[in-house]
Amino acid sequence: MFDNLSDKLQRAFKSLRGQGKLTPENMEEALREIRLALLEADVNFKVVKEVVDRIQYKALGEDVMTALSPAEQVVKIVRDELIAILGKDTAKVKFASQPPTIILMAGLQGSGKTTTSGKLAHWLKNGGHRPMLVSVDVYRPAAREQLKVVAQAINAKLYEGKVEEANTDTVVRLAKEARREAISNGCNILIVDTAGRLHIDDQLMDEMQHLKTLLNPQEILFVADAMTGQDAVNSAKEFHDKLTLTGVVLTKMDGDARGGAALSIRQVTGQPIKFIGVGEKYDALEPFHPDRIVGRILGMGDVLSLIEKAEASIDKKKSEEFASKALSGDGFSLADFRDQLKQVKKLGSLQSIIGMLPRIGPFAGLQQVADKVDDKELSRVEAIINSMTPHEREHHDVINGSRRKRIANGSGTSVQEVNQLLRQYSQMRKMFKTMSKPSFAKRLSGMKMPNGMQ
Repeated sequence: MFDNLSDKLQRAFKSLRGQGKLTPENMEEALREIRLALLEADVNFKVVKEVVDRIQYKALGEDVMTALSPAEQVVKIVRDELIAILGKDTAKVKFASQPPTIILMAGLQGSGKTTTSGKLAHWLKNGGHRPMLVSVDVYRPAAREQLKVVAQAINAKLYEGKVEEANTDTVVRLAKEARREAISNGCNILIVDTAGRLHIDDQLMDEMQHLKTLLNPQEILFVADAMTGQDAVNSAKEFHDKLTLTGVVLTKMDGDARGGAALSIRQVTGQPIKFIGVGEKYDALEPFHPDRIVGRILGMGDVLSLIEKAEASIDKKKSEEFASKALSGDGFSLADFRDQLKQVKKLGSLQSIIGMLPRIGPFAGLQQVADKVDDKELSRVEAIINSMTPHEREHHDVINGSRRKRIANGSGTSVQEVNQLLRQYSQMRKMFKTMSKPSFAKRLSGMKMPNGMQ
């Protein structure tokens, strides 16, 4: 979602590169570009003014003006300022000294509050906790039913309770019963999915105040739809003024929003962004790391998050077995190839994976390639391999013309697509076979590196 902002900031930095030194004139042009980039990204105009003023003050300081690489110094200043906006450290979840920890989920209707409650429960379960979910939205039966479906999908405990009347007394009763049930079931966290409205009103806030007083929650998390931009920021401020939020969860961060909510919400409310929703699946919730997000915005990538995602998603044993087969000289089968494709798909779309890589050096231009790649292509390849017999997957040489036609019909693809896959597979086998030869390793070790380095 930060692609447009990233591109515009890169243009601003580019105008400084090649300059012998910074001057008020060329710096003014770069600041204009930075200001425009932030405003077009829907960042709050007051935040933009504060940030640009601080960048200008630091950039025109003596240390930067006399630096050998003034453009790189400005990039560092912008990075530091963006991190300051988002919060220098990753915000942690607060836990009660005496369980259960109560997490109150607040937000407007349609912000993704119920789904986020389930994602948070899933994330906490993976961290070794025992969460319980409860919906106190007695006004929309569909909301309670949705949370029930979510709880079943992630195998989390749910307290349903009975709803006879849709009023605040019922909401308070459900909350009391859920806390008691969490204690008796040994659940150390209770996530309370509250009612939402299309807009902020007195009834909503009074009910939230009742719940806050009753439960004394350790966390009051405001769930905001990042796609709504400054509306999300304004709503968060109103909720914070009346409830004193402890953090924010931004949903739909994988969409094409301009990113202004993420860059404004902490500065306006004073509260940290604790999580971001990056997809529809229940595992698509990530802790918010300010420095990593800024790295993505400035084209420096987010390799740490990519590594963490790979460690959590990829079967290390299978990957090692594949590498051993591929480099053994005997090659790997189409079944092995399919299994590795499944591993890659667990990491997300190719666009999201490449978006975490730096946009400089050998990775420059990769994003343009990724934009042209259809992620459904991986599914088509998998379907083609699945349409083969076990013998064909292990011995691709037996796949003749009639077999190719059968495989194409079975996978809903064309014979040309089957032929293309087999050609690519054969080329990969040849490449790995070449790499496995001692002569290749010898040639590689004898290659001269740049600057005469061995």
